[in-house]
Amino acid sequence: MPDLPSSAVRRALAAELRRLRELQGMSGDEVAARLGWSGAKVSRSETHRTGIKATDLELLLDVYDVDDVQRVQLRALADAQDARGWWSTYASALPAEYVAYIGLEAAATTVRCWSPELIHGLLQTEDYAREATLSAFGDPPPVPPGHIEQRIEARLRRQQMLTQAEPKQFAFVLDEAALRHRFGTAATMRAQLLQIERFSRLPNVTVQVLAFAGVHPIGPGGFALLEFAPVHGVRPTDVVYMEHLTGNSFVEDEAEAYKYLLAFDRLTQEALDEDASRKLIRTVAREVWK
Repeated sequence: MPDLPSSAVRRALAAELRRLRELQGMSGDEVAARLGWSGAKVSRSETHRTGIKATDLELLLDVYDVDDVQRVQLRALADAQDARGWWSTYASALPAEYVAYIGLEAAATTVRCWSPELIHGLLQTEDYAREATLSAFGDPPPVPPGHIEQRIEARLRRQQMLTQAEPKQFAFVLDEAALRHRFGTAATMRAQLLQIERFSRLPNVTVQVLAFAGVHPIGPGGFALLEFAPVHGVRPTDVVYMEHLTGNSFVEDEAEAYKYLLAFDRLTQEALDEDASRKLIRTVAREVWK
C-alpha cells in the first residue's frame, strides 16, 4: 500500500497532540512509560497514519493536563477524523492516492495549481476530460470502460467546488503549451478554452498563462498546493500533490511544501496577468482551434 496522507482533520489532531507533549517537556518514551504504552504507539498518535481511539485520547489529555475547553476541541477532532465524503463511492475505480487527494482538496481553503502540459482537471470540460483520460490509458485501456467513466464523473464532481455556496479560493497557472496540446477535435479544444475563460471570471478563481515568450521560473512538472483553515483551532500543514507517469506523490513536510509555495509565487509573477491571460486564451481558441 502507498504511504498516503490522511485527512486534514486527522493531521490537525496529530499535530496538536505532538504540540501538547512538547509543551509539557516530555519525550515520547516518557509519555509511553506513564501510560504503559510502547514508544511506537505514542509516535503513531502523532503521525496521523492510524488515527487515535477515544479512550487513548482521554489518557493523553490527562497526561498533558489539558483544560476542559481544549478537551472539547480535541474530542471534536477525534470524532471527525474518519469522516467519509462523496469520493469514497469511487474508491474501487480510482487509485488510492487520487482518492486521498480528493479528500484533502475538498477540505482545503485555498488551492494553487501549476499545469505545464494539460488543462487542470478542475477546469476541464467533459469532452476534454474523456479524451485526456483515454490518451493517458492508451488503446486498448488496461481498465474497464466503467472505471474510465467513473474517473471522468469524479473529475466533473470535483468541479462543483468552483461554484459552491461558500467557495474556496483557486489560483491556476497554465503553461501556454497546455492551451495548444490537442485532445479530441478542434471543437473540443475550442470549447475547453472558452470554459477556462468563463471560469476565470468567477470571483474566487484566478487563471494566468505562462506565455511562450516569458521566463520559465521553475523546473518541469505540475503540482497542486493545498492550504487548510484551522480545524477546531488547529491548522494542518500544507500538502503538495504531484502526478507522474506511473503514479502520484505527496509532500507533507512543512519546509518542503513552503518551497512549492515560493515556486508558485514565482510562476504568478512571470505569467501574464488575468486580463492578458484571458486575451491569449481567446486568441488561441479563435485562431488555433478554428
